[in-house]
Amino acid sequence: MILPDSTIGMLGGGQLGRMFINAAHNLGYRVIVLEPDPYSPAGLIADEHIVADYDDVNAMQRLSESCDVITTEFENIPAFVLETLATSCPVYPNASAVEKAQDRTVEKAFIRSCGLLPVPYGAITTYSEIAAAVEKIDFPAIMKTARFGYDGKGQARVNSLVEVQQAYNNFERQHCVLEQMIDLKCEISVILARNEAGESHCFPVAENIHIDGILHQSIVPARADEDIMQAAQVAAKRIADKMEYVGVLAVEFFISQKDELLVNEIAPRTHNSGHYSMDACITSQFEQQVRAICGLSFADSRLLSPVVMTNMLGDLWDLTLDKPVLNAKPILKSRTSKLHLYAKREARAGRKMGHFNTLAETTEIAQKEADAIFNAIKTQ
Repeated sequence: MILPDSTIGMLGGGQLGRMFINAAHNLGYRVIVLEPDPYSPAGLIADEHIVADYDDVNAMQRLSESCDVITTEFENIPAFVLETLATSCPVYPNASAVEKAQDRTVEKAFIRSCGLLPVPYGAITTYSEIAAAVEKIDFPAIMKTARFGYDGKGQARVNSLVEVQQAYNNFERQHCVLEQMIDLKCEISVILARNEAGESHCFPVAENIHIDGILHQSIVPARADEDIMQAAQVAAKRIADKMEYVGVLAVEFFISQKDELLVNEIAPRTHNSGHYSMDACITSQFEQQVRAICGLSFADSRLLSPVVMTNMLGDLWDLTLDKPVLNAKPILKSRTSKLHLYAKREARAGRKMGHFNTLAETTEIAQKEADAIFNAIKTQ
C-alpha cells in the first residue's frame, strides 16, 4: 500500500493528468509529471514537471528514482518506456495492456479473444488487402488509421471500394481498419477501476452522444436496457481481468437496433465520458485511479444525482480575438452546473478546452438545462 506523502509519477500532461493531480493532491500525494510541453495543463500544477520526451533516458531515470509508483494519462506512451520504468518502479497500467489499445487491429483481435464482439471490420496493412477487407463488411463504413486516431481524427466515411482506396491513399497507406457502420440504438461506456489484487469496481454506465466523432454529452443514468448495461459491465470486467489491468479503464460499446452489444474501443486510462463523476458521484474516476494504483481500498462511486456532462470545444471561444475568450456567464449563472476548464493556452476548433456537469432531478431536466446553456454560449 502506497500511502499519502508518497510521490506518484504521471506520464502525460493533458487535462486527464491535471484532474488526476487535483485528486492526488486532495489525498495528500505529490505528483511529478513527465511531459515535453512546458505549458501542459498537468505540468502547470504538478509538484515537479520534467520537461522532456517520454523516451529520454535521463528523464526516465529521474522519474523512476523520484517516485513510488508511476501511471499514465493517455495511451500513446511507447510501450518500451513503460517496460523500462517498470524495472525500477511499479508502473500501472502495465505496458502490455497499454500496447493492446495502441493499435486498432491488435485491439479488435484481443476483444475477440475475450469472447466478445467487436464492430465488424477488415484489417488493411497493404493496398492488396483492401478488397478482402471490403468483403468482410457492408457499406456504409468508416475507414480508420490503426494507430494514433482519436476524436474523429484519422477517420473517413466510405461507401464504396473506390472510396476505401482513396481513403487509404489519403492516409498515406498507413495500416487501417475498415469498420462497418452500425444501425445504432445508442452508445454507452463503462468506466472501471481494478487493483493489483484483481478486485474491480464499475461506475454507473454513461450514455454518450457524439458530434463529428467527438464526444458532446454523457448522460447518466444511461437510457438503455438494464440487462444490456449489466452485460456491458461484465464485459468490461472480463477485458480488465484478461489484461491484468491496474488503474482506471474505459470501454466504449455500441448497442445496435437489434440489441447487439458490440465493443467499440478500449481506453487504458480515465475517460472523457467519466467526467460526470467529478460532481455527481461520491468518488470521481480520478480519485479511484489514485486508489487503484496505490493499493488503497476503492471508494464508493455511487451516483448522487442524475447528470449530463457537456464538452466544451475551442469552437465556443471567440477565435476572432487576439486572445480568444469564452462567454462563461451562462454556465456561471446556473445553480446546477459545475464548470471545469483545462488551462490550455490556445483555443482551437475541435480542441477540448473544458466541460460542465449539469445536475438535476432527472436526466431530462439536466439535458434541457445543459442544452440551453450550451446554445446560449454559442449564440453570444
